[in-house]
Amino acid sequence: MKQHLSILKIGGNIIEDDAELDKLLKLFAEMDNPKILVHGGGKKATALLPKLGITPKMVNGRRITDAATLDVVLMVYGGLVNKKIVAQLQALNCNAIGMSGADGNSIQAHKRPVKNVDYGFAGDVDSINADLIKNLLHLGITPIFCALTHDQKGQLLNTNADTIASELAMGLGNDFEVILYYCFEKNGVLRDISDEDSIIQRINSKSYQKLLSEGVISEGMLPKLHNGFHALNNGVNEVRIGNLALFEKENSNYTTLVL
Repeated sequence: MKQHLSILKIGGNIIEDDAELDKLLKLFAEMDNPKILVHGGGKKATALLPKLGITPKMVNGRRITDAATLDVVLMVYGGLVNKKIVAQLQALNCNAIGMSGADGNSIQAHKRPVKNVDYGFAGDVDSINADLIKNLLHLGITPIFCALTHDQKGQLLNTNADTIASELAMGLGNDFEVILYYCFEKNGVLRDISDEDSIIQRINSKSYQKLLSEGVISEGMLPKLHNGFHALNNGVNEVRIGNLALFEKENSNYTTLVL
């Protein structure tokens, strides 16, 4: 029987809120089974860019990562945010290790081809080094991945954290029973964004398409559901979307994705 593995991606608003992040990391540290945490840090990077004389560039909600922006993203994601999380987890007796995709050649990617928009040094994932990550987990070490990958030619790439979490879940699905969590400030996928109680508790492939056509799912929720269903179609056991209540045993007020 396969061992359970929890892969948790945390959203930017949780990273920005010290109290919420502290609560989440305590819950994460208390998980007995092997676990991986994935984070971004886009809001911190966006706030820092103008202070360094760099104008943030976004198209359709996605960051344009030019060379100067990539340097800032590297500092924020791989340094500031990652190492603070690792240090907090060590204080909670969770033996964490901070990682980018370049560390241990853990996540290879390629620079996104230019079609309608040139996203600069944005990466699309090609492969996961499952053996390395599996060995770390078996040693009782918890990987903390920032949203950076590499192309094995010396180039780091800014990569969507939702995608990294999904790719890790798929890459480790042969060795573990994987539950993928997308944890952010909302209670789950909401039918009405202004009503926190309008949680859609269960979404399958058919209802997902209907919600897309109705415009219920849009903007920041799109990559979570796209990657969630992609993961389910490629061996991941379960995908849950919600806030910190995801980890309360008696709670069912979150969204579960099913095929």
